[in-house]
Amino acid sequence: MDNSRAWELLESELIECRQCQRLVAWREEVAIKRRRAYLEWEYWGKPVPGFGDQQGEILVVGLAPGAHGANRTGRMFTGDGSGDFLYSALHRVGFASQPTSRHVGDGLFLNKIFISAVCRCAPPGNKPTPDEIANCLPYLYREIDLFTNLMGIVVLGRIAFDNTLRLLRQKGHTIPNLDFAHGAFYRPEDGFPWIIASYHPSRQNTQTGRLTVAMFDSIWAKARDLLDGKLA
Repeated sequence: MDNSRAWELLESELIECRQCQRLVAWREEVAIKRRRAYLEWEYWGKPVPGFGDQQGEILVVGLAPGAHGANRTGRMFTGDGSGDFLYSALHRVGFASQPTSRHVGDGLFLNKIFISAVCRCAPPGNKPTPDEIANCLPYLYREIDLFTNLMGIVVLGRIAFDNTLRLLRQKGHTIPNLDFAHGAFYRPEDGFPWIIASYHPSRQNTQTGRLTVAMFDSIWAKARDLLDGKLA
């Protein structure tokens, strides 16, 4: 099976997933009730596949779709404040073709980077349970297997950090206990992709100043420099 067909099969299987009853009920309830500002929208209301360059060299791992963002639009980090903060930063370093991500078909494409998450359904309160994350991690596992030239992983938030390491250990990599901190950088094994940790670009972090534009830009500047061979 060629790589593009494998991606298609993975995405079609993911979109049909109904494994977590609580998440299925919530994502579909949100899609029916909608937010007043989006009453004219037909919400996606299903698990959200990864988005970006399937031949990319950097994997970005977030937490989960936003109820009125990706759960509405069907694309990762699209249609909400977190996405606005993320894509504008990616555009400034050349990973995104434009600084905004409004809806599927808006012309946005990513270069050398692919965005995924540890949980693919919008969870109540933006808090998936450990069991729900465990149910969903195999999709991320399979995505990682499909990359042919993965150089690095950027994890957004502590939950994404912990569960990405968990998944990599499941894949047989020997990874020690690592501390989460914004800007933390690790090379767990020789030849293994590097890892950069960042605070999640949620409104809770960006509106309180816990994560500033400059702090977030430093993450992507480092990723770009690593990709371009400017950092050892």
